Parts: sequence; C-alpha cells; structure tokens
Amino acid sequence: MSIIFITGTNTDVGKTIATAALASQLRDAGKKVTVLKPLQTGEPDGAGDKFTVERLTGIPGREFVRYPEPLAPNLSARRAGIPQAKLGDIAEGIAKLHAELEVADGAEAVLLVEGAGGLLVRLADDWTLADLARRVGVPLVVVTSMGLGSLNAAKLTVEAAARRGIEVLGLVGGSLDADPDLATSLNVEEMPVVTGVPLLGCVPAGSGALGKDEFCTTVRGTLDLRPILDRC
Repeated sequence: MSIIFITGTNTDVGKTIATAALASQLRDAGKKVTVLKPLQTGEPDGAGDKFTVERLTGIPGREFVRYPEPLAPNLSARRAGIPQAKLGDIAEGIAKLHAELEVADGAEAVLLVEGAGGLLVRLADDWTLADLARRVGVPLVVVTSMGLGSLNAAKLTVEAAARRGIEVLGLVGGSLDADPDLATSLNVEEMPVVTGVPLLGCVPAGSGALGKDEFCTTVRGTLDLRPILDRC
C-alpha cells in the first residue's frame, strides 16, 4: 500500500488531468487506485477535482473538506466563516483512509492525494501541502507547465521540497501540444537537467475534454511509471 502526493508548480497547470492520467496508468499496471482531494474550493456540489477524475477514469475519489470560493483554502474558509482544517485532522484522515484501503485492496492499493495549487499554498493559515507531506511522510509528484518560464517554476518547487526533506519522484507535464513551440520542445529536454528529477512524461493537450474510454486510451503509455512503481 502506497501513498503519493501530487502538487503543481502553480494553479491551472493541469494537475487534476495529470492525476487522472497517473491513476489510469497505475490501474493499467495492476494497482487498485483511489484519489483523494483533501480540500476542495470553489465548486458546487457534484463538481470538483475528484469528480473530474471519476469522469475521466471511473476511479473512485474522496474528499474531506469543501470551501465555497475559488481561493486558497485558508482564504476561502476565512471569508466563509468556516473553521480552517487542522493539519493533524487531515493527516489522521489520510491515515484512516490508508488503513481502510489496505484492508480492502491489500498491497496493490495506491492512494493519490491531490493538493490545492502549489506546494506552499496555505491550506490553513498555519500549514501547507508541504507540511502535510512531511507529517504523513510520503513522496511527491510535481505537475508542471511546459512553456516558457516553466523551468524556473519547476526548479523552485523541487528545491522547496528538498529543503523540507520531501522526496520528488518525478515531474509530469500537465499539457503538451502535439506540435509544441520551440521553448516548449527545449523544456521537455531541459526539465530533468535543470531540476535534477526525471520528467515522467506529458499529458497530451485537450485530454481533459475526452470521454472515459478515449481518455484512458489517449494517456496510456504517456508516463514512465517506473519511479512510482518502485515505491508501490
């Protein structure tokens, strides 16, 4: 049974679609996958990242907390007058879900935990996803944009994780056009050189608009899962 956290270099870099692609390919590799979104903001009932993953893959998702406005979770909670989530409570919830899945699915169970925004986004006023990853003691996959400026953002995220003792298993490009521009093409080559961690692959642009069967077919084989499977 393994837990892997997924974060991004920024918001809107394709983190949820990349999470769905990872989940689909891990299932293809024989894993029993569950996706958790601990804190969801800015979505009405019946919508949100876990529902996107379910729509694209059929893989079940879980949530712990919802806040109404599409802001960082601490700000959304504060503006709504809702108590902010506590680090210990979320970590305990993950531990309980881990135990539940381990009983149900055994050694092949994998829990993918998708954060909100980037690694240092405040999930409450006094903690971030990095703090949660350290508390739970699990590695990260970082989803990054691939265009101009992406190398810097990816390097900063990897370095921030390393300074906190958090292992980064690899990077995933959240969206890659079939005919990328020069900067993007060069970034595909330079990303592992600059960051020091492998680029596991890139999700084809537009994948999030596909139906379940077409999505799973499209993303199949686009990511090198070996660094992840070595930990599962």
